[in-house]
Amino acid sequence: MPQQPPVRSTRTPPSRPDASMSLLTNVMDHSLDDGYAEAAARKKAAGSGGLPRTLRAKLGLAAGLVLAALVVTVGAAQARVAAPVVAKERQELLDRIDRETKTADDLEGAVDQLRDDVGARQREALKKSGGGEQAELVGILSGATAVHGPGVKLVVDDAKEASSGGGANPRETTGFADTGRVRDRDMQRVVNGLWASGAEAVAINGQRLTALSAIRAAGDAILVDNKPLVPPYTVLAVGDGERLSTRFQDSADGLYLNALQENYGIRTNISVQSDLRLPAAPSVIVRTAQPNTGKTEKGTS
Repeated sequence: MPQQPPVRSTRTPPSRPDASMSLLTNVMDHSLDDGYAEAAARKKAAGSGGLPRTLRAKLGLAAGLVLAALVVTVGAAQARVAAPVVAKERQELLDRIDRETKTADDLEGAVDQLRDDVGARQREALKKSGGGEQAELVGILSGATAVHGPGVKLVVDDAKEASSGGGANPRETTGFADTGRVRDRDMQRVVNGLWASGAEAVAINGQRLTALSAIRAAGDAILVDNKPLVPPYTVLAVGDGERLSTRFQDSADGLYLNALQENYGIRTNISVQSDLRLPAAPSVIVRTAQPNTGKTEKGTS
């Protein structure tokens, strides 16, 4: 009886107990991607022949410090080289300013001498022309002649707490300043009040006033005939001292000055003087008019 071939079983052979762990094992064995591994290998190969990173950083820092020190040294050397040149230029500029200032002072002195000479020649010419006492009176009243005699001395000064800021009570309606400073309009009223009270000659801080004088302001400075004055302002007025003082203080301008003192702290002081000396005003030309005695020609129509 023929022998039957053995029958093979169709069942799947049992798997290994650790077959389900093959994927995890593969991940653990190959945790680094091939590309990352290759890059790490190249970096390791390149760094194996150079310096450590810490040493390279120290060398870079040292090179930066050396460069900074070099820049500072070069700058200091250039400054030392340029310093004498700058000092020389500064000294030359100062010397030039001193020379020009001296020249201006000399010219101003020469102008004053020439003015005095012109004034003296004018007075002499008036006397020779027959003007006599009338010409001398004209010279005094016009300011062309220096005068002396009794009168009043009026000192006007800023308030002690004068400032450039505005106040809560400005002197708008009467033309006052609201800062405690004496203004040009204040001095205008003072001078006009003295003239109206009988003053024959007036000067402010040695500056003789005439009928053509102007009292103006440039910022906080007061100008008399374009010459700046500084406080305190000393006003000298030649005339009958007692009468001049009384009339001025009782006048509207005297009351105005008193209001400045009481309300805004501007300091004033008036006193009668037995002898005041006022200089002549510069650049004053005295002319006398002659009556026209001739017949006036009649025009034809």
